[in-house]
Amino acid sequence: MAQLARFGIVGAVGFVVDLGVFNLLRATVLSPDEIHSGPFWAKVVSTIVAIFVNWMGNRYWTFRNQRRSVAAKEGLEFVVVSLGGMVISLGCLGVSHYVLGFTSALADNISGNVIGLVLGTVFRFWLYKAWVYHPDRVERETDRAADAEAPAAQR
Repeated sequence: MAQLARFGIVGAVGFVVDLGVFNLLRATVLSPDEIHSGPFWAKVVSTIVAIFVNWMGNRYWTFRNQRRSVAAKEGLEFVVVSLGGMVISLGCLGVSHYVLGFTSALADNISGNVIGLVLGTVFRFWLYKAWVYHPDRVERETDRAADAEAPAAQR
């Protein structure tokens, strides 16, 4: 439960970052009045920024006891899972904005930042726990590192 609470707090911080960047971009340089696909690209940029914030929080706080020694590999896996969550959010935003024609800022926020976020969060938590930060993977990686450091005579 504590891990789930930490995940929720990190996610809340990421949500604030995502929401803030999305709305700032949507209201300025990526306004749908200026760029037809502006809301879509605003969501892409805001999600990428939030992915970085979430990775740092999850790596160093939520899953700190399960993080792996190779940050680059873990980071790549985290990004892959997070991009899957982004596709879910973008799908919700795309259907609402471009298919159903709900083009207001409120509709974009509800579809991309509420519905998409909830569905994407369930997807991400499951894959972070089952794949990226799975305890068995951390243990195997630690064992491999110990074997590699052991002198040849001990092997």
